[in-house]
Amino acid sequence: MSSTEPAAATIPAPSEVDPASRAFSRSVVVSGVRCLLAYVVFPWLLPLFGLAAGVGAAVGLGLAVVAIGFNVVSIRRFWRSSVSWRWVVMAINAVVIVLLSVLIGVDVAELT
Repeated sequence: MSSTEPAAATIPAPSEVDPASRAFSRSVVVSGVRCLLAYVVFPWLLPLFGLAAGVGAAVGLGLAVVAIGFNVVSIRRFWRSSVSWRWVVMAINAVVIVLLSVLIGVDVAELT
């Protein structure tokens, strides 16, 4: 490698990643999976094949509760960490919790 080529970016091993960052990533993934299942897979894809009609709200409700739990864990870990972006990440988590709470209300209304 010549001195003019940029050095290859190194990706830290999973054991080297900060636990707070892992918690944030996990909470975002769970929230994303919840939205994908509740708003794409269950209402559109499965009924196309004659499967799982009308279960999107129930599954979405359960996944939303799990996603909120992961977001709370993420907020707690970032609160205790010394990461410079902890306030930004905690604000993102809080916004996600508010959005998930709204979706819980929509799912409850659909189930009743």
